[in-house]
Amino acid sequence: MEEQEKTTQIEGTVAAVVYENPENGYCVLRLNTGDDVVTAVGCFPGAAVGERLSLTGGWTTHPSYGEQFAAETVRRTLPRDRDAIYAYLAFGGVRGVGKVLAAAIVRAFGEEALQVIENEPEKLAEIRGITRKKALQIADDFRRQVGLRRLMEFLTANGLRAQFAVRLYRAYGDEAAQALRDNPYILTQTYFGANFFEADELALRLGFAPDSRERIEAAVLFELRHNLGNGHTFLPRGKLTAATNQLIEVGEEAVEEALDMLEEGGYVICEQVAGVEACYLESLHRAETSAAARLLDLVRAESAAVNTETLVADAERSQGIVYAGLQRRAVALAAENRVLVLTGGPGTGKTTSVRGILTVFDRLGLKTVLAAPTGRAAKRMTELTGREAKTVHRLLGAGYSDDDSELVFEHDRDDPLDADAVILDETSMVDIQLLAALLDAMPAGCRLVLVGDADQLPSVGPGNVLGDILRSGVIPSVSLTEVFRQAERSDIVANAHRINSGELPELTKNKGDFFFLRRTAAEGLAETVVELCARRLPEKMGIPADQIQVLAPSRRQETGTVQLNRRLQAAVNPASPQKRERAMGDFTFREGDRVMQIRNNYDILWKKSDGSAVGTGVFNGDIGRILTIDPALEAVQVEFDDRIVTYAFDQLTELEPAYAMTVHKSQGSEYRAVVLALGRSAPALLARNVLYTAVTRAKELLILVGDEQIVAQMVANDRRRRRYSGLRARLAEGL
Repeated sequence: MEEQEKTTQIEGTVAAVVYENPENGYCVLRLNTGDDVVTAVGCFPGAAVGERLSLTGGWTTHPSYGEQFAAETVRRTLPRDRDAIYAYLAFGGVRGVGKVLAAAIVRAFGEEALQVIENEPEKLAEIRGITRKKALQIADDFRRQVGLRRLMEFLTANGLRAQFAVRLYRAYGDEAAQALRDNPYILTQTYFGANFFEADELALRLGFAPDSRERIEAAVLFELRHNLGNGHTFLPRGKLTAATNQLIEVGEEAVEEALDMLEEGGYVICEQVAGVEACYLESLHRAETSAAARLLDLVRAESAAVNTETLVADAERSQGIVYAGLQRRAVALAAENRVLVLTGGPGTGKTTSVRGILTVFDRLGLKTVLAAPTGRAAKRMTELTGREAKTVHRLLGAGYSDDDSELVFEHDRDDPLDADAVILDETSMVDIQLLAALLDAMPAGCRLVLVGDADQLPSVGPGNVLGDILRSGVIPSVSLTEVFRQAERSDIVANAHRINSGELPELTKNKGDFFFLRRTAAEGLAETVVELCARRLPEKMGIPADQIQVLAPSRRQETGTVQLNRRLQAAVNPASPQKRERAMGDFTFREGDRVMQIRNNYDILWKKSDGSAVGTGVFNGDIGRILTIDPALEAVQVEFDDRIVTYAFDQLTELEPAYAMTVHKSQGSEYRAVVLALGRSAPALLARNVLYTAVTRAKELLILVGDEQIVAQMVANDRRRRRYSGLRARLAEGL
């Protein structure tokens, strides 16, 4: 999409509402300017035919959709003449009013109709067909639309995004603008989604003092929330006060006072953990203490009275193998204990051990459910075990609360899972809040087996669950270390273990399933990656492009995923008159593109490809393919395995191209072939566990393209970013 003019202004009357997202107010309108009817896109919650808009923004041109006006700010005026008022009421301006009632209201009240609806709704009951109850309902809906309009005007006049209006009005109703005047920092609550700086700008504009209590408390909470993204469940008090003071420069004494007030109000919990005064958001403290307590309950539970030798021997016969020593120990411990941690690298027999544990649980008459943190990991678990596995979110019935303010789960201690045992794979990807939710939903007596690779990257969310549990020494655990003979023949497996041991992988062999192509210049590296995916691997090795996954440590730089995705799309799914497109952000989506969901959406509808079932929920990391882009319906259809999901255009922010993805995003998945692009990246991303995780994503073929000096740098860099987490200490100290 090309920008033609920087900033301009247009005015007109809404002729049609093509599309509206009630969640954020995003609309596509037909606007009659008097000279022409143009398409306008932007945030106009409750937009209706007949109202007049004054828009500031810019013209854009898209090759498929033509000229559109993208509005940045809007001033809205209700219709004033009889014809415009009729159109407004007849075509959706107020719920419950159609063409017949609209005509009757305009006949009765003329140009005063909207004032009557807002201020004297009882007069509507004088009209035949309108009861007093219906009159009040019409007035309530009209006032809501007017309230939303006024709130949006308040936001845009103060330089804030109009998208906040819908949720603010839902939370505060007609008092939303006043609530913002009283404390602009309510916008920083997770539900509303503003960052601290947006709220701070409004507060200072409204006259709040730089050292006001509201400002300092909001800054403290911002620092705690921001650092969840760095993996911390808490911050040491000294670091929290210093970081907050650096943010707003009010003095650490003032920050300490605000922190005390937050603690007194229950918003922040401060306590000694492992010799540190740890400051938690209340929800994170609750998750960590709850998870630790439930894990300790499982450890303390009386061991099951079972004939372990017989059960293990039976499992061996069932699988037709003889377990290695550590595998036998893992299966035996699972039979005897309520909780077990099973870890190991590639080729060490984790899958065989899990199958053995499943067989033992079957013999014990236990109903076992399998789970993984992502859809791709769950699918892989299903393929490896022959049993259905679900994402943890789907297993627990994830959704939003009635007011959409927080994530809730259908299953918890009041409505536990129907399960006697849970086996959770890829535990390194699980954060503390998800672990706490799973443990909370396990019924009394339920067993838990945590499976993972402790040397992979930690979870994106807060906590260091698998590492903390292992280092606590409290939970029974088995670490599989023997690489089996069949796996030893794989250079992928052998090099993964070399990397994990701090040794350089073998880069000169270039045969079997592991290849290294030396490219030191960014342009040559990117060209080689594209050539491998578009021609060499499909033509010479018979591996289709859709079975090749490009990985890179970073999104940015010339060899990051953003640039690689553009190049790969042009090579494997080029533009053509037969493929419709839609631009969103810095990428143009095209029919046939491989895409990835990048955040959990628990409410979006899907249907089976064969029409046999419907359901809700698409989750972070799910990979799909764009089937159709419909400009008339403003919709995109994406197929995820056997499920088809329809996205409105404004929901495309939930998707990313997936020809190339970061190593972090690839966790929990395996691909037939992986092309690993190792170019210049941020030093923190050039780490051993990033390289190890990338290499272990490949099943049949790994091609590393880049500079051997970067490989050596990654192997040498075993510094893992410290995460502030109290789970290990709570387990070790027994709470």
